[in-house]
Amino acid sequence: MDRLIVLGTGQAVCLRYHNTAFALYDGDQYLLVDGGGGHEILTCFDQTGIEWQRLHYAFLSHEHTDHMLGMVWVVRYVAELINWGRYAGDFTVYSHDVAIAKLYQICNLLLKPAQFELIGRRIHMEVVRDGQKLDILGNTLIFFDIHSKKAKQFGFRLETAKGVHMVFLGDEPFSEETAPYMEPCDWMLTEAYCLDSERSRYRPAELNHSTVREASECAERFKAKNLVIWHTEDESTYGRRKELYAREAKHYYSGRIFVPDDFDVITLT
Repeated sequence: MDRLIVLGTGQAVCLRYHNTAFALYDGDQYLLVDGGGGHEILTCFDQTGIEWQRLHYAFLSHEHTDHMLGMVWVVRYVAELINWGRYAGDFTVYSHDVAIAKLYQICNLLLKPAQFELIGRRIHMEVVRDGQKLDILGNTLIFFDIHSKKAKQFGFRLETAKGVHMVFLGDEPFSEETAPYMEPCDWMLTEAYCLDSERSRYRPAELNHSTVREASECAERFKAKNLVIWHTEDESTYGRRKELYAREAKHYYSGRIFVPDDFDVITLT
């Protein structure tokens, strides 16, 4: 994987950012991570130039609407492409047992019979376990339970064929149980709901989210070379988020800081 394509950067109830989702690209194929909150994922693909015929793998971190519902649209669109004769090969979504069961149930309720019958034939929903290791597109992914306090949620550790190490922590604060998966870490991808200076306004701890300071301190602790911050509010810092979040992060973290906008592309080096 040499590029990270940012599809959305907002938390669940954002109005100005798409819900957080991204894709990893190796120059030929994509791995989609989460689907955002709905039909907007199709727009995100269009805006970033992602070719559906080059997408055969996806990962769903958990069941919340701002991550799950877009994946329903992805499954639906892939099914349509298959039925139109415009999609070669199979498509697989990986997640833990709870999210896979709910994704399957929603697709059963909402998809047309001609779309739903492709699940199990050309579209696959594969359950992964805590600590399970898989080879996907020539990269090693290790899935892990982030020990969410809300809904069961998995993150992953990715080790590329080129020796780049990435950790995706999902959309909740770091949990000590996940420490064995953290190092070495070239790229750490994490939520940061708001500035630490605005903690009293947004009360992120009550939502089981982090501030920029907390995310930055975590990245510094595990010696991450690069930190990507997203899943943020879109109110008080809108239009200045990059500047304000990066400024706060620099007080607590010494590596490279990325505060992407929707549709940004980050080169992984």
